[in-house]
Amino acid sequence: MDKFLIKLPKPKDGLPSSSSNQPFVSSQVAPEVQRHTNSFPLSNMDNMLDFKSLEADPKDRMPISSYGPNIRNAVRSYYIKKKSCQPVDHIFPKTKFGDKMRQFRPTWFKRRSQWLEYSIKADAAFCLCCYLFKNELESRGNAGDSFTRDGFRCWNKALERFKKHVGKVNSIHHKCFNRMQDLKNQRQSIQSSFDKQSEKARSDYRMRLNASIDVARFLLTSGFPFRGHDESEGSEYKVAFLELLKWYGDRSFDVGRVILGNAPQNDMMICPTIQKDIVEACAKETTKAIIEDLDDYYFGILVDESKDVSHKEQMALILRYVNKSGMVIERFLGIVHVNDTSSQSLKKAIYSLILDHLLCTSKIRGQGYDGASNMQGEINDLKSLILQDTSSAYSIHCFARQLQLALVGLSKNNSDVDKFVYVLTIILNTIGASFKRRDSLRQHQEDKLEELLKFGEVHTGQGYESVIVNIILIDFVENLLSKIYEFEFVFMLHLMFKVLLLTNELNKVLQKKDQDIVNAMGLLDLSKAIANDERG
Repeated sequence: MDKFLIKLPKPKDGLPSSSSNQPFVSSQVAPEVQRHTNSFPLSNMDNMLDFKSLEADPKDRMPISSYGPNIRNAVRSYYIKKKSCQPVDHIFPKTKFGDKMRQFRPTWFKRRSQWLEYSIKADAAFCLCCYLFKNELESRGNAGDSFTRDGFRCWNKALERFKKHVGKVNSIHHKCFNRMQDLKNQRQSIQSSFDKQSEKARSDYRMRLNASIDVARFLLTSGFPFRGHDESEGSEYKVAFLELLKWYGDRSFDVGRVILGNAPQNDMMICPTIQKDIVEACAKETTKAIIEDLDDYYFGILVDESKDVSHKEQMALILRYVNKSGMVIERFLGIVHVNDTSSQSLKKAIYSLILDHLLCTSKIRGQGYDGASNMQGEINDLKSLILQDTSSAYSIHCFARQLQLALVGLSKNNSDVDKFVYVLTIILNTIGASFKRRDSLRQHQEDKLEELLKFGEVHTGQGYESVIVNIILIDFVENLLSKIYEFEFVFMLHLMFKVLLLTNELNKVLQKKDQDIVNAMGLLDLSKAIANDERG
């Protein structure tokens, strides 16, 4: 890469440079040069060129061939943008030719404004276009060095030599001038044409990508699947992503002309990998929005773990916090695979996920878990481990979950209830395993209810006994009838119905998002009182 970086000599002090109207020093115009040269595309290597080091005076300039091929056009563009060095206000020195004193006349610039230059340092005339492009045409004829390297100083024959230098249509000067005009006019340059095509390709790519992103966001928001088992051209239905993208293109002409069949085969933006990348990007942006909404404030964590379809233990983490509007918000932060569900492993996974999102564990002000054994206890459980690090991270068990665990524990400790639940589970599994059985039971129940209503044995609006009827009238499950007809089963059915009916209202109150603790505790006391009355 060093071959493209050429150290240029620094301008000598005391020797003024020149511009189109007045003398100038190259270092003084460099910021303006750098701004204007943005019109000429530069590669990363071109950007390494120091424009401040480019000399303004034609005599001090390095030969254009000494610049690397990758930055040569950038140098040309710089000098073309700055225009010819024509210090019209300079006091031109006189030189004696024969018996007369001659000097450069600024009026010569008028008819040759685009190429004629004057060097204050050398008191000589130069040609800008030949300096820029003559090196590429030297093999086609003798271009000479008087207007490029040494400079022309014969002022007594200036007009004659200017005309001879320009020459005919096919002269070196004309060819250099035409090349300079082509580079100056971006629309005629190859690079500009390529950039124009590239801009159209970029615009089409951006539209194609936005269409795929819009479709993916809709599917993610709606919870619809992206892909199906058959996405070939002959498939009648290619599932949501492709079908919705096709619908999008049919409704929008601008989108339709750049997607699917109208897109390049290597840039269709519909392959599974692209879809996954879009989904991952959406997830990251969503998480970023959640973190910004949290605004580095205090938060609580809700953690649960379970096995997925691949039988891997997965831990989900949810943030609970109060947003800027004062609303309690719960947002899913992420899910991670854990090797085991021990307290230490879960703590490590939780901290890792929190730190990955640039959150501070010291900001935790609450914990919520399920009732698994590895999260219970007072010393080695997960909540105690986190409390050791953050003393304000109080753990509050879900009240509804506590009620559920109490009822489950009660049923397991009572043999009669445990037997009843076991039989009831078999019945539900037997009926639920077949749609025909459920339909048969439903129809049988309707016929029986109509018969009871006809004879006045059941009044409309009273469905207390319907639970028993739904279970007893399963005449097609002969192997369960004997157990169902037993007194113990019927008695437990009535008893558990009353117990669960009583706890059901309490369970609903405890699961409310806007939970009123005082009201819930009052309802709990009332439930206990009713239960005591039932015992009496």
